[in-house]
Amino acid sequence: MLPIRPKMPPRFRRGIFILPSLFTVASLFCGFYAIICAGAGRYQLAAFLILGASILDVVDGQVARLTHTNTDFGLQLDSLGDVVSFGIAPAILVHTWALSLLGRIGWLVAFLYVACGTARLARFNLRRPSDWRYFVGLPIPAAALTIAAMVNFHPEQVTDGLAVSAMTAVVVLVAILMISRLRYRSLKNVDQMVRKPFLAIIIVTLIYITFAYHPPTFLAMLSLAYVTSGFLPKRFGRAGSRLVGSALGAQDASEGP
Repeated sequence: MLPIRPKMPPRFRRGIFILPSLFTVASLFCGFYAIICAGAGRYQLAAFLILGASILDVVDGQVARLTHTNTDFGLQLDSLGDVVSFGIAPAILVHTWALSLLGRIGWLVAFLYVACGTARLARFNLRRPSDWRYFVGLPIPAAALTIAAMVNFHPEQVTDGLAVSAMTAVVVLVAILMISRLRYRSLKNVDQMVRKPFLAIIIVTLIYITFAYHPPTFLAMLSLAYVTSGFLPKRFGRAGSRLVGSALGAQDASEGP
């Protein structure tokens, strides 16, 4: 005789459905507070808040899948939160940090980033990928993390004209890549992306050396490696994405369960 499973109380079921949305709201809070910090000149804290928002954005999706609580409401809330945390917040951060020296051109470049990021999210919601191993166009969290990594690398306000021009080019590049047709590897299954143990050991060793030497350099190189992986041929693009996946997997392993 099969054991009878006790029914889950209605209150508990409702609480489980709310759980992923709590992480989404927490990610939204990080994005909102990052905007406030950027306006106050606390650029590095704003960059860390965007990083925290990206971590919470991954967690809410994992929680929804594990608890089987994927809903249309959660999908819309997640997309609207992403507009703030990975669209508006990075744009305001990069504008106050560097692009404000360009005047009208600076805020137009920042707006271009917001517009492309919003279009990227709209396209993703309308056309869900058939192959979840890849994304069409640079994901908006990756674009936001690229900007945050640049700010974390040099937390002081940029005043050099050459550096401002270089950062302008980076913002325009990631904005265009978000609405491009280039394919980027999804890093949700990083544990399955490295199948050669010897190669993984070498990669992880180099990653730890770089991270120990200068963590901001490591984060900047990691984000730029993922951004440029979309330009590589399919075979090399997979290899580049596996390098990034190895890095993220190594960090997860070092942090423990």
